[in-house]
Amino acid sequence: MPQITVDYSGVLADAFDRESFARALHAATVEIAAAKPEACKTQFRQSQYTAFGYEDPEAQGHAIVHVTLGLLAGRTDETKARLTEAVLELLRKHVEDGGVVLHASAEVRDLDPSYRKFER
Repeated sequence: MPQITVDYSGVLADAFDRESFARALHAATVEIAAAKPEACKTQFRQSQYTAFGYEDPEAQGHAIVHVTLGLLAGRTDETKARLTEAVLELLRKHVEDGGVVLHASAEVRDLDPSYRKFER
């Protein structure tokens, strides 16, 4: 915990500084949600195909970034809101304006009580 997943449009591959974003996101998660630094894990999933409304996907005029943070239960709604706002601010800093309309979003969800993990 936390389990962080970042889904993003492939058109952003060169415009998204994922390494710096992950470091800053981990620091924000530790500060805001009291996570342990060594527990922060982020996976980036690039999508080669993004559809937006009725736009021809080949036009690539829009890009999407969605960040999901899974935390153990117990954080207040206020803490979750502060964290999602921090994520959006970090995206503003770490995704260059590449001439596309960027649709950025974030959510914090509680991990199910069945969540387990192991390390090797």
